[in-house]
Amino acid sequence: MTTLFHGAKAALFIGPRLLVLLRDDKPDILFPAHWDFPGGGREGEETPFRTLAREVAEEVGLALPRHAITWAQEFDAAHHPGQKVWFFVARLPVAMADQIRLGDEGQCWALMTVPQFLALSNTVPSLPSRLRIALAKEGLAG
Repeated sequence: MTTLFHGAKAALFIGPRLLVLLRDDKPDILFPAHWDFPGGGREGEETPFRTLAREVAEEVGLALPRHAITWAQEFDAAHHPGQKVWFFVARLPVAMADQIRLGDEGQCWALMTVPQFLALSNTVPSLPSRLRIALAKEGLAG
């Protein structure tokens, strides 16, 4: 994995459903009040996985083990020209839903099926296409 990247996000499945976050509704952030996946910006010399694991812990209170990652790919950062971002698929057991705790960012969290997420009109724009790519590469329908 490259050492030059802006951040990392994950389609984080809890059992068969995606864990999604409704972003804060603040005018000073990108995509206010849009549904997002856990993840965020790199700090220091973090690896893509370490960035993702830290963000998942901060945003939803879950410890993300490396073995939960089933797919990963680097993409061009849509809103940071010349930079890259990592997109992961991670899968945790359904029992982990009881451990989800919203952190300091976001209005709420939800568990959705892939079709429910893809039907939303207010998602962070890059996520539906990245999710479709990831699920196709995993050999799953989306």
